[in-house]
Amino acid sequence: MTTNILLTGVGGQGTILTTKILSEGLVKLGFDVKMSEIHGMSQRGGTVNTQLKFGSKVYAPNIGEGEADLIVAFEKVEALRALPYLKKGGRIIMDDREIYSMPVLTGQQEYPHDADEVLKKAVGNVTVIPASRIAAELGSIRSQNICLLGALVAALDLGGIDWEKLVESSVPPKTAEVNVKAFRAGYELVRK
Repeated sequence: MTTNILLTGVGGQGTILTTKILSEGLVKLGFDVKMSEIHGMSQRGGTVNTQLKFGSKVYAPNIGEGEADLIVAFEKVEALRALPYLKKGGRIIMDDREIYSMPVLTGQQEYPHDADEVLKKAVGNVTVIPASRIAAELGSIRSQNICLLGALVAALDLGGIDWEKLVESSVPPKTAEVNVKAFRAGYELVRK
């Protein structure tokens, strides 16, 4: 059996780093892992998606529409955009953060502030985590991605390795402490 995960965010949120840490941990757990990156206008705040599959044997990393078991969204609108990829009975884990695109900032579009309610009606199994707020309270909003990684590891019940040590070795040394705390906070929120 293969588990399909789509991670989606905005350029600069650490979507790719999160996927790389997750991949490394899954390999350490003995899974076959395939991942691919899809960059949008990531340098300008555009969408960045990564697709990851893991299981006993994985042949290709790409996830088609209706194939993702889980979507991890670093921002609300990105969760809405990724929704067609979620399979029936799938799950979404997302930050409650709102990042306004240029069309929203210039008044050409409205931001869908009710995104989490829309997603909960469409999917049912949506876990909303205040990852950005937690990360900011810990001292670095940039640790939001690692907070979501902790939530994902807990949701998939991926014990068996020292995830905190893996996080610590994967981030710059000066950010290791705050990232480990962010991982732990996300993990504990979902474990409850």
